[in-house]
Amino acid sequence: MVERVGFSLSDKGKSFLKPYIAIRMVYRRPDECPEHTVPYLNRDQLKAIGYYPNSEESSRPGRRNWHLFVMIKATIFFGSVTYAIFESLDNIVEWGRDLAFIIASFFIYFKLIYFLLYADNVDEVIDGLEDCYRWERAGPAAAGVRSAKRLHYLIVIGMQIVWLAFMVVFVLLLVTTPLWTELSLPFHAAFPFHWHDPSKHPFTHILIYLSQTFDSAYFLMWLISIEGMSVAIYSQLTTALSVLCVELRQLHQFCDGDEDLLRWEISRLVKYHQKIINLVDRCNEVFHGPLIMQMIVNFLLVSLSVFEAMMARHDPKVAGQFIVLMILALGHLSMWTKFGDVMSQESLEVADAAYEAYDPNIASKAVHKDLRVVIMRSQNPLIMRANPFPAFNMINYMAILNQCYGILTLLLNTME
Repeated sequence: MVERVGFSLSDKGKSFLKPYIAIRMVYRRPDECPEHTVPYLNRDQLKAIGYYPNSEESSRPGRRNWHLFVMIKATIFFGSVTYAIFESLDNIVEWGRDLAFIIASFFIYFKLIYFLLYADNVDEVIDGLEDCYRWERAGPAAAGVRSAKRLHYLIVIGMQIVWLAFMVVFVLLLVTTPLWTELSLPFHAAFPFHWHDPSKHPFTHILIYLSQTFDSAYFLMWLISIEGMSVAIYSQLTTALSVLCVELRQLHQFCDGDEDLLRWEISRLVKYHQKIINLVDRCNEVFHGPLIMQMIVNFLLVSLSVFEAMMARHDPKVAGQFIVLMILALGHLSMWTKFGDVMSQESLEVADAAYEAYDPNIASKAVHKDLRVVIMRSQNPLIMRANPFPAFNMINYMAILNQCYGILTLLLNTME
């Protein structure tokens, strides 16, 4: 039955496409803001895909069975591609290709398990962002606040649309691989009794091909949504900081000499700032494991793809595949580090905005004290970080690239 898992397929399609369809309306209507934050909409996408195993979704009829099915599929896929690497030990280029897919599939497998265990914690962060999204009030700052929210929505959803388009092309290339290469399956995989061999078991080979086609489409689409949501959580915090700056700069215009209103507004903004700080700390705590895995996987994929591209430089087709993989890995890491960098920079801007709101000739000492607290808190930037690894910013991004280059040079000298 179509309705078995809670709502119709058409409703699921609408939930998945809603952020992409709404971007046109948001772009054309400058006076309107999106109803929800981007992470909230991405969470709805994950629910539409069928794998967001929080307590609410797991309680729906049939959802636990679907989550179990997804985990079984992921386990079979990861096991089969890992087992197949032993068949490529004699060819370093094929071995590198297999290893790259093993690393990428392990990353997806890790994410599946992680959200199986911690989806409720992610809900806590998203709900906190929804509260921040509605924290501001009407006044002179409303236009600036609306502009900040719209800009964030357009940038993040636009970026997700681009990544989705690239991923669709990538999936199409994968599933058609047997048509233009010597491979018989989209991914090099090995099964017991040579079930993957089309000459010995043509029927099971077709089943494996269809299974890999489903796996590549489903898991990569899920990965796009989960990564989009994770990045959007940190970028939404950056937008919350931008909103705080706008409100601080418009504070005196809004209060218009009313000291009681000024005192109340300052108290509200101090609490808002503290809520953002708490959410950043909570995000780093909740995403501690994924952030570590993010850095390790991207480091390995960049190093491996550059090395394999150099080894296969006499074969443009093979070298091109590894160059594409390198670009994807670098793009993924660049996206995370850039958003982490922007959040840190915006958190420092709060001090400047609070200083602009500080006027020793107006208001009481208590109001001045609250502003000094905001300025003091803003001296240290808010960072995206998973100890013991360094923060996600462009400085550390360049350090990672230097390490990759050092490893590549060492490997090439060893091969010579």
